Amino acid sequence: MRIAILSCFYPFRGGISQFNTYLLKELSKRHTVKAFNFKRQYPGILFPGKTQKVAADDTALPVESEALLDSANPLTYRRTAKAIAAFRPDVLITRYWMSYFSPSLGGVCGKTAKFLRRQGYGESGKFRTVAIADNIIPHEKHFFDIPLARYFVKRQSGIVTLSHAVEQQLKEICPGVKSTTIPHPLYSNFGERIDILQARRQLGMQGTDEEVLGRKVLLFFGLIRDYKGLDILLEALPLLDRSYTLVIAGEPYGSFEKYRQIINSERFAPVRNNLILHDRYIPDGDVKVYFSAADLSVLPYRSATQSGISSISWNFDVPLITTPVGGLVESVGKAGTGMLTDGLTPQDVARSIEKYFAENRKEEYLRNISRLKEELGWEAFATKLENFINTL
Repeated sequence: MRIAILSCFYPFRGGISQFNTYLLKELSKRHTVKAFNFKRQYPGILFPGKTQKVAADDTALPVESEALLDSANPLTYRRTAKAIAAFRPDVLITRYWMSYFSPSLGGVCGKTAKFLRRQGYGESGKFRTVAIADNIIPHEKHFFDIPLARYFVKRQSGIVTLSHAVEQQLKEICPGVKSTTIPHPLYSNFGERIDILQARRQLGMQGTDEEVLGRKVLLFFGLIRDYKGLDILLEALPLLDRSYTLVIAGEPYGSFEKYRQIINSERFAPVRNNLILHDRYIPDGDVKVYFSAADLSVLPYRSATQSGISSISWNFDVPLITTPVGGLVESVGKAGTGMLTDGLTPQDVARSIEKYFAENRKEEYLRNISRLKEELGWEAFATKLENFINTL
């Protein structure tokens, strides 16, 4: 097949760009694949982070792509569609994770189909559009999310979701759409685990080797957004004994003020020295340090569909504590790769953390993670995606 992928690629940073890179490389082993990139992904006023691009010293994999689409400039939609049609693909794959991109990505899909129909092209007899959907309705909801999602979905031959929770959401909003769920593959681009003592020293943990190794290290990793519940985890830390260290590593999307107020509060004072705060973007080359240092990856999310952080955790053999929301129930709880909390309160999170260490279930979780790692490779994901495309 000739496959076009329209989404963000290098030099854009982040999990979706990384996902697209690995999918491109896997599909390219068997098909002719071309990447079409954003020229501008977000206008600066809509982007809550510091930069959308990778740093010069980052280890993100470069990808050759044609940067054409400006999400905020409708004049680029037709230009992008013409370029994709000139490539003459059998399939156009896009990514969908928030309604903001519905007009641009949906518009390009529709226009590309029109151009190709005029040319009467398609090696397999027809042109198909397939979206890989991280979310259908974003975590921060807006009144326009559902109509924009429907606009986008109507321009797709089929939808691949990364969790059953998202597929259910899709069917409620757009009944009758052809869809399938293929779980998120594991990220393997962050290198291998390093020595745990070395990792903890690199994060600034003080004391004798025995003291450092004896710490119970909790990791909150990734972009800091309201729905991810960092405030819940911060409120949970004073409920634990002083043998715990919480490492927060990630760039805030929006204000960090409410988290800062918790950290500076009187009730947090006894555990303030048990917090390691790196509130910045973590380059790919440094990711292994954080996960090598951690005993547990904690996802205290208020809502979730699936999480790229869980796949990074599994890659580094780190079990998870997660709240019982969305796709995390199936990917963590049912898969036995960690423990679900009873609810979304700091007390629920603290009890589950204590229970994990008290019950010493690490080896059980690691066996399940090992099994899952065999199932969630990029080759398996690409094969399932190809099989779905062939049904359309």
